[in-house]
Amino acid sequence: MISPINSLVFLIGLIFSPIAALMAFFITYDEYLHHYPDNRMPRWIALQTAIGTFVLFLLMSLVIAWILGRVL
Repeated sequence: MISPINSLVFLIGLIFSPIAALMAFFITYDEYLHHYPDNRMPRWIALQTAIGTFVLFLLMSLVIAWILGRVL
């Protein structure tokens, strides 16, 4: 049975994971833009960072929801 706290934590993860990924993309792209002459490589690195950030934040919210479900 899914408790309301699990749903809430997962919903928060679904909301904030894309925001964190977008911010990671912009920060990484801006920083790497100074190191490469063309725009393709910084864009690729920033995309990889954004995908990794999204997955990490989503997994963290799932783990926190699971832990809170076991504790509460």
